[in-house]
Amino acid sequence: QVQLVESGGGLVQAGGSLRLSCAASGSIININHMDWYRQAPGKQRELVAGINSGGSTNYADSVKGRFTITRDNTKRTMYLQMNSLKPEDTAVYFCTADLAIVTTSGRINGNYWGQGTQVTVSS
Repeated sequence: QVQLVESGGGLVQAGGSLRLSCAASGSIININHMDWYRQAPGKQRELVAGINSGGSTNYADSVKGRFTITRDNTKRTMYLQMNSLKPEDTAVYFCTADLAIVTTSGRINGNYWGQGTQVTVSS
């Protein structure tokens, strides 16, 4: 069974930092593009940052200069370092990945999501 599991969320004061992790496990052949999304109450889910297999990154304008996305392919883990947090960063943060996996039917490519981790920034 393929899983993406986020961790590292929590409650932090404005100006503080958190580091989120997203660990992939299961019968994975290859991990391609990975993204962090977030969803605040009453709002649509939005892309926060993305990273491809070569390490190229992209960020939402609202987090540029404050958040850094990285990945460790040997650990099958993606990270999101969040600094200078603001109350408007409060949301459930989800990781997603484009994976090539092995099944009884052979190789399958698909997009997978984690269950999310809550980040709350108090003012």
